[in-house]
Amino acid sequence: MTITPITSASQLNTILSSSTYVVADFYADWCGPCKAIAPVFSQLAQAESKPGKMAFVKIDVDSQQSIARQYGVSAMPTFLIFKNSSVNKTLRGADPNGLRSAVLAASADAAKSGAKASVSFQTRGHVLGGGDMPSRVQRGDLAEQGRAWIAGLLPAGFMDAVIRFLGLYVVTLFSLDPKAAAENSVLNVGQGRVDAAKKRR
Repeated sequence: MTITPITSASQLNTILSSSTYVVADFYADWCGPCKAIAPVFSQLAQAESKPGKMAFVKIDVDSQQSIARQYGVSAMPTFLIFKNSSVNKTLRGADPNGLRSAVLAASADAAKSGAKASVSFQTRGHVLGGGDMPSRVQRGDLAEQGRAWIAGLLPAGFMDAVIRFLGLYVVTLFSLDPKAAAENSVLNVGQGRVDAAKKRR
């Protein structure tokens, strides 16, 4: 597999969705360091390209300015290593050793994992025999289970006490007379006892 020159954002998105790793070289024809590191990039592409796992692309920042802006490319050369369509690593400048080590690390990780699934297998799975039920726990269900678990561990009224304590702390922290502020606060647990003591005096 060779290096693919990118001519549109949709072409880049197609390649990103079809390979686990994509190494993108953002370059300019007038850039001297870009020309100096191009043979290293080409060697790595020849040695490490694997269909569905590792792809190499070149993006001319002058003709594809929108893509360069999208990824915040401001220096040439910039190498972005994408993993599962998200930027995993950014390398700025012509650093052959840095590029080589980053690409080899990505290649080793890609070799451990399987190739990216085709579009037909990217839907959510279902439990066998479960009908229309998704196999993953819904986020709301998981949050509710977490709340129930925490509530089972804490004594009754504990959260109320914590909230009252924090409220009293904030009230007294920002007042000139902390004792009076705490006694008169609606968060004071012993509000009725303080009022009764004042009446007796």
